[in-house]
Amino acid sequence: MTCASCVRRVENILEGLPGVAAATVNLATEKVSITPDMSIHLTDVVNAISDAGYTPVTAQTAFLVTDMSCASCIRRIESTLTSIPGVLSANANLATGKVDVNFLPEMTNEACLRNSLSTIGYHLLENDVATVDKEDANYRPHYSELTSLKKDLTLAAIFTIPLALIAMAPMLLPGIGASHSMDRPGDSVANWIQLGLATTVLFLAGRRFYRQGWAELKHINPGMNTLVMLGSSAAWAYSTLVLLTPGLFPSGTRHLYFEASAVIVTLVLAGRFLETKAKGKASAAIRKLGQLQSKKAIVLRDGQPVETTIEVVTKGDHVLIRPGERIPLDGRIEAGWSYIDESMITGEPMPVEKHIGSEVIGGTINKTGSFSFVVTRIGAETTLARIIKLVEQAQASKPPIQQLADKIAGIFVPTVLAISATVFFIWLLAGPTPSLNYAFVSAISVLLIACPCAMGLATPTAIMVGTGKAAELGILFRKGTAMETLAGIDIVLMDKTGTLTKGQPEVTDIFALDFDEGNLLMFAATAESHSEHPLAHAVISEAKKRGITFPQPDSFSAHPGYGIEASTAGRQIHIGASRYMERIGIPHDPAHITRERTIEGKTLLYIAIDGRFAGIIAV
Repeated sequence: MTCASCVRRVENILEGLPGVAAATVNLATEKVSITPDMSIHLTDVVNAISDAGYTPVTAQTAFLVTDMSCASCIRRIESTLTSIPGVLSANANLATGKVDVNFLPEMTNEACLRNSLSTIGYHLLENDVATVDKEDANYRPHYSELTSLKKDLTLAAIFTIPLALIAMAPMLLPGIGASHSMDRPGDSVANWIQLGLATTVLFLAGRRFYRQGWAELKHINPGMNTLVMLGSSAAWAYSTLVLLTPGLFPSGTRHLYFEASAVIVTLVLAGRFLETKAKGKASAAIRKLGQLQSKKAIVLRDGQPVETTIEVVTKGDHVLIRPGERIPLDGRIEAGWSYIDESMITGEPMPVEKHIGSEVIGGTINKTGSFSFVVTRIGAETTLARIIKLVEQAQASKPPIQQLADKIAGIFVPTVLAISATVFFIWLLAGPTPSLNYAFVSAISVLLIACPCAMGLATPTAIMVGTGKAAELGILFRKGTAMETLAGIDIVLMDKTGTLTKGQPEVTDIFALDFDEGNLLMFAATAESHSEHPLAHAVISEAKKRGITFPQPDSFSAHPGYGIEASTAGRQIHIGASRYMERIGIPHDPAHITRERTIEGKTLLYIAIDGRFAGIIAV
């Protein structure tokens, strides 16, 4: 799909199908949403889109089922799979044990298909012959289209540049070809070279316009491809007739427009290439969100860790997570503890302490300890998958301005064709001599000027780029309409501190009593160098930033929920919350500091050295 008229065309075709109440097409995401008013067959929908000259994105996969035993197994497997929304066809082969499935990746996935077969009692081999593309389903078509356009654009440019030079040479350098009369254009070798070059550009590099344009005309629903096809073909056909049968044309009208036909095809191909590139970049945020999910998981099978792909992980599986690993799926911790960076979900920079019974979210990062968890959500149910769906829905939604553009686009192409025909006859009847020449050039100009229709593409692309870039920065829009409304916003209220911070803890203040700031920070960094707590990294970073060197502690022990204890060069260091000071019996009461920094949303680390309160570090 290349323009807003494509949108109207697909919507009209689908709404003409029995059982379809409404169809909404989004040009930027290249997706269609259908509202049925009765039972519909997805195969009919896919076939209708294909007949219209478009290519629906489908996916194929294959499973090896170990215990198919008779024809009833085949019927059962096939009927179970075809009953899943999004499955177009399923074919089971009893002899090979192979099941081939054709499905729509927007509606279902391989994990769902596997689970459906497992639910009815069949066993699948883990390392099977699945051929479903593991890359992002939205990116693949963009990449293929971009590669195809680049190839066609390169070919068109190679032939168009010399063609333009040959055609323009007599105008730029009057001495060249001046002696040749246009009454006998066939006598010029240069004109035949122009025909060969233009023919290659139109029917080889520009074949997509003819394929799609003819499909548009066949369904009596002309679009932008129709304009390109008619405009460039008319210029080529007129020039070819002048070259082959100049006697058919009055004197003064025997002009060649080969360069015009080739240049417009090359320019429109360049525009399509840039548009496809922009759409690919706009969907990059969705791909990046998808990349937050780990592709592998270490599952405990009979107590032994086995690495496998997340597609074969099911609810109830036990997954092992080690320090630094990304959590693959949503679940609940059953053994161990750790700090987990959940900033991708919450926006809060501080890693969260997790223990037995705590919920963990797929895509978040384990910072310190090891633990195992029970998988509670897989596939489209996971938090990350729902976030991706939310962003996709925002990108697919149509704000009021786009709905207006779509309405205009619905009558745009027929209007352009009518104007072009009107212009032709006005110039033919009332234009100066040679009127045919003027009429032809003017009518073709109307067609070609209207070809690169930015109207229908600009708004959805802007929404995709805006929501996509925002998603990269951690901002999610629930609807595209919100972006249009945002243009008139004067005041924004934030309801949490984490959203407005840098994303990582940082030392902001040091209050020292009997030590200077440098010494207090040196003792604190020494103690924190063996700590796994997220705030320890902030203290160590500050010491390094100030160029303070600190030794490794002679001894270290942590008191979870309170603080840490360490010793170095005979000095005893305690760091933790105010309750830790109370627990070890060290008086501390800098009330003004506590009140002031707590109001600012900072975390306070109380430090005691050799049994005496020494100061506070605010993070």
